[in-house]
This record gives sequence, structure tokens and C-alpha cells, in this order.
Amino acid sequence: MSDTYELDGDPAVLLRAADPAVAAGMLPSLEAFFADPDGWRRRAVNATVSEFSDEPPSDEEIEEAMDDLVLQTVVVEADGSIVLHLDDSCGEHVMEGYWPAVSFDADGDVSQVFVES
Repeated sequence: MSDTYELDGDPAVLLRAADPAVAAGMLPSLEAFFADPDGWRRRAVNATVSEFSDEPPSDEEIEEAMDDLVLQTVVVEADGSIVLHLDDSCGEHVMEGYWPAVSFDADGDVSQVFVES
């Protein structure tokens, strides 16, 4: 793994583990995220817009959402899954006080899109 990474904004990175051995086992998932953080974010934004649209979103809608939905938190779970929490920077995509989150399974596939408060 490299020593530095460039991410838009200043997202928090959380490993959900109290045991250092479990946390060490989560590093491959974290490394997979940092190998392509923009790709993970794009897939999260695409999944979010697709989930909450009545029809498939246009490329323009995805690009607009890429500008508006900012990565806030990366959570790595003990099973290797990753959850990306996004912030609606313009307030037009999600009601105030809520934020979209996208869960990826250990293989990096979107497993769930949801809204948290």
C-alpha cells in the first residue's frame, strides 16, 4: 500500500474492529478502496441515483450527482464489506438531516443502497 492518497474532501475512514488482528485482516478491503477511490465513489453515486430514480438516470444526471454527492465516510466491516456514506452538498438529492449510503460486499459489488439520518 502507498503512503499517501488523494481524496476529494476529507472523508473519515473507519475500521469496525476492536481487535488489532481483525483490523489487520480488513486492510486488503481498505487497500482495494484506495486503489481506485474515484471509481468506488462513482459506483456509489451511480447506485444512489439509480436506486432513487423512476427510470435509468442519464449521463448528465450522474455527472451532476458526482458534483453534489461528496464522500464523507468510508467504513470497512470485519467481513471485508465497505460502506460509503455520501453528503448531499446542495440539499437537492436527499432531505435535510439524511444522507445516502452504499454498501459493497467483500467482492466490491453494490449490495445495498439506503438513506440514513
